[in-house]
Amino acid sequence: MAYKHTNSKGVTYYLNAKKVTLRGGKAQTIYYFSKDERADTGVDLPDDRTVNENPRNGFLTLKRK
Repeated sequence: MAYKHTNSKGVTYYLNAKKVTLRGGKAQTIYYFSKDERADTGVDLPDDRTVNENPRNGFLTLKRK
């Protein structure tokens, strides 16, 4: 089950992750939020990250601690 967060507007978002390869060949994990729960990419909140909400539009982002 993926991490879920409800923003100040009452919309629930689920955290997803995907492994990508950058142009230089370096592998990196990207995190993103979606409104639907996805079984194949859903992840728990990493220990080194916190959730930030944009107060103007309610969009969620992850930030390193």
